[in-house]
Amino acid sequence: LIEYDGGMARFSFFLAVALIFSGDAMAAPAHRMIGNIYFVGQDDLCSYLITTPKGNILINTGFEFSVPVIKKSTQQLGFKYEDIKILLVTHAHSDHAAGFATVKKQTGAKMWAIEQEAPLLESGGKTDFLFGSDGWFNPVKVDHVFHDGDKIELGGTVITAHWTPGHTKGSTSYSIDITENGKLYHVLIANLPAINEGVSFVHNTKYPEIVDDYMRTFAVLRSLPCDVFLSSHTTQFHFNAKFHLDTKYNPERYVDPVGFRTELDRLEQVFFAEVQEQRDEEQWTHDRLNFKELKDP
Repeated sequence: LIEYDGGMARFSFFLAVALIFSGDAMAAPAHRMIGNIYFVGQDDLCSYLITTPKGNILINTGFEFSVPVIKKSTQQLGFKYEDIKILLVTHAHSDHAAGFATVKKQTGAKMWAIEQEAPLLESGGKTDFLFGSDGWFNPVKVDHVFHDGDKIELGGTVITAHWTPGHTKGSTSYSIDITENGKLYHVLIANLPAINEGVSFVHNTKYPEIVDDYMRTFAVLRSLPCDVFLSSHTTQFHFNAKFHLDTKYNPERYVDPVGFRTELDRLEQVFFAEVQEQRDEEQWTHDRLNFKELKDP
């Protein structure tokens, strides 16, 4: 019942390799996804370059060793790496955030983050409620803090930030409206509420509100209009079934509102089943201890 979405670098790296060779993920080349949104990530790890006349926005960096891939991909697409002005993250685990300090140093870009995730970025992952020091990465200073519902604007592009906590306390989804050939597309880069191995939903002293946050996130994501469904990992939005190397640019390629709802339904079932299992286990342990006390006073 556990969804694996790495916080620990060593775990995520071997998971990505396993997915690639199992056929569940594929090396995704740099390409235009829709409008001014481009894929510049590495394999299963999604990094999105959003281009504007006033500079570009980068969402997620992958690991530290993913940075050269992002730089090369950006240049292959015909853009200047140094034109990246704003850095954003879906959630600050090492497989999405470890390269920010390097990208920031190389480009001079500013790190923007939702208020709940800023401490995690600046601690290099060490303040994560689950992984702690096991999920460390190079810390990155946050230059600008935003809030749930705030707009991130650059060069005529407007991105709305949505606080979707649970996976981390500051997990963030981003929505952007794209018009192509006179048609409006609601694009959602959804930070899906997957469950990492070892997450406790019962008496979690480091994250007491975790169950409420997961439920909030499901409600928020369901409330958002979504034509084009993207996320932090290619496997989460079934990239393999949508992208083909011999396919020319098509704004309809990633349109998948039904797939988005289906994935939310699946994750919600996993979540409720895991919570119930943990609560049942706690009750069984409690009953067993009470029985032992009654039997052996």
